[in-house]
Amino acid sequence: MSHRIVAISCLLSLMPLAAQQPGADAAVLKATYEGWRRAIINKDARTWQSLTAGYRQAEVRNRLVSEKRPFPAAVFQLPAPPPTLDGLKLVHFSQKGPTAKTSWFGKVDFGIGGAPTDNLLVLSFIQEAGRWKYDRADFVNLAALPEVRTELAAGNLRYVQETPECQATGIVPPTAAPVPPAKYIAKVYVFSPGREVNVQVNQISRHRFANAKEAEVVMGGARDGQNQITYTVKPLEGGTGKEALAIRVYLMSQIPGTKPIIAFERVFKEGEAVKGFETGAFAVDPATAAKLVR
Repeated sequence: MSHRIVAISCLLSLMPLAAQQPGADAAVLKATYEGWRRAIINKDARTWQSLTAGYRQAEVRNRLVSEKRPFPAAVFQLPAPPPTLDGLKLVHFSQKGPTAKTSWFGKVDFGIGGAPTDNLLVLSFIQEAGRWKYDRADFVNLAALPEVRTELAAGNLRYVQETPECQATGIVPPTAAPVPPAKYIAKVYVFSPGREVNVQVNQISRHRFANAKEAEVVMGGARDGQNQITYTVKPLEGGTGKEALAIRVYLMSQIPGTKPIIAFERVFKEGEAVKGFETGAFAVDPATAAKLVR
């Protein structure tokens, strides 16, 4: 069953809980989330850093410095405060090894105007050195799943019990090494219907796109001189292998009115042969640099 999940960058921690007390676990997770909300609202960097899952904190730091934004100050530059759990109903709890998830149903309010509707908020947690820490939240918009919304409102929890995104995985992602602050902001864009594309820039920034049309920030940004790029392409189940494909690296100017510069581009028309592996490069010379920063 398809659904849309929008990731929200949220980070916090909790005290260790006994596995035989799932009800108590969920209660502490809720209290921890609300405590994290207060830290975000109060722009309390010390508390945020002490309560953030290690791998997530590294990921957030790398992304912000790659966008030439201050860390940790930019953590608190959100368009709206994270939603409260007040008024929401806990409909599922899942724990596996050092990971846990809680699913909340109700009127998830992001404070951006309009009347909130009944949707699903899934919170993820990781245990580190005997302490639970907050990882992330996923918002499931049920507008495209009206039957699921009706079921949850009636107390039928089949969806949250069966959907993989609501289940703890037991897997803690590795913590990325810190990247240097970017001199030039760069983004990788991929259009890949029916295919999986993996892109690597300067042997630091790794990106995976599957059946996608999206862009991601290059970790560490672009460098003066030569920048290396490699990519692999493979078909996904259901793909024909004849779909169009586009891979680009854009350099993002910080000079008002200056459009992004295409530094690297591979475009394949529908039916055109696509290599499974390729290496390439793009350069940031003085003339290009003058268009990016003053």
